[in-house]
Amino acid sequence: MSEIADGRLVRLDLGASRPFLATHPDDVQQVLRRESGNFVRDGLFWRTMRELMGDSILAEGAEWEHSKKVLQPVFTTRNVNRLSGLMAEAINHAVDGLEEPASIGATIDVLPEMSWIVNESVIKVLFGDKISNDQANVLVPAFDQVATKITYRFLLPFVPRAVPLPGDRAYREAVETMDRMLFDLVDRYRDDPGEGNDIFTALCHARMADDSDLDDRWVRDNLLAMFATSTETTTLALTWLWPLLHDHPHVAERLQEEIRSVVGTERVHTGHLDDLHYVKQVVQELLRLYPVGWMFPRMATKDTSLRGVPIKAGSPVLISPYLTHRLKSVWEDPTRFDPDRFLPERTRDHHRYAYFPFGGGPHQCIGRHVFNVEAQLILTSILSRFRPRLLEAVPAEPRIGATLRPRSPIQMTLTRVRRTA
Repeated sequence: MSEIADGRLVRLDLGASRPFLATHPDDVQQVLRRESGNFVRDGLFWRTMRELMGDSILAEGAEWEHSKKVLQPVFTTRNVNRLSGLMAEAINHAVDGLEEPASIGATIDVLPEMSWIVNESVIKVLFGDKISNDQANVLVPAFDQVATKITYRFLLPFVPRAVPLPGDRAYREAVETMDRMLFDLVDRYRDDPGEGNDIFTALCHARMADDSDLDDRWVRDNLLAMFATSTETTTLALTWLWPLLHDHPHVAERLQEEIRSVVGTERVHTGHLDDLHYVKQVVQELLRLYPVGWMFPRMATKDTSLRGVPIKAGSPVLISPYLTHRLKSVWEDPTRFDPDRFLPERTRDHHRYAYFPFGGGPHQCIGRHVFNVEAQLILTSILSRFRPRLLEAVPAEPRIGATLRPRSPIQMTLTRVRRTA
């Protein structure tokens, strides 16, 4: 649509709903920051998420403020740096699992492999040492089932619950599985959470210390919300990485050379990250093209306007990083994968809201530091040890759902890198 291509505010006709779609950075800034108190996370498009994650960090108003206050200390740069050593250890251990298929030339299915590596590291941040491998092995596939089966309810929020949609039954069963696991953990540690810098421990301590009516459900809701935002984002971003490197071999070569120069024969650790400048640029450009949180619905609570267009109270407004990141009026050759867009001297010219993969304003994702460290460590760990080769090219267009997933499985083989001291 030409209107979207030039950032014009447009009204979509979705039958039961007619939301505004705002893609221009000025409109995005107004919705997410300048008038964030007016454009709230409410309305039809939030119904499914609210039912799943309740009064968590993904809620609005007092519930959101309290959850953010509890969780913010876990995601300070200082604490993320403290946890990153554990993340690096978990990531290297998970990447060890790729040695076997590489040794025999076996084909791997990229998305589940990335999911396994991501979850190994995220579990450390979420639960510390309070969850067993057996419990994690139940929780992870159950959440993956939720993430895939929620799609129809997310895209068709106006369909009544009484009308069955594909995936409903599998979705309910997966939620029940997750609830059994999460409530069992809360029950076990409710009165004695012990010490730790992980999210679960912070939530349990807050529940004990708070004079309000925080309950087991509040802990569960926030655990699920943080699990969703910490795993799905990183897994899918890293899944899209390999087709992009396949289609841009010059980027892959430059990336591999930097990693070889900085990491050498060592196992990756956080001390390497300060010298992996191109790795950081690749991750940033990856999120420009494939921001997993591709749509942020908001609802106006009072009459206002966006660049002169009246917006009445109760009107839904959709913000889409996926579309804004591809505006021809903002980005030169926007569909091209070019990590050098994020050279320091070039980023200074960007509009603050031309690039917002983690949202913006008060609701900006508090886990963004974790994502950046995690994604860079995983990418580096894999490429320091293997050379990937896709079996076939993958279409650049994703399948639109609750997240941006590839339309078909991505399969590749791995060749071990000859590492000499």
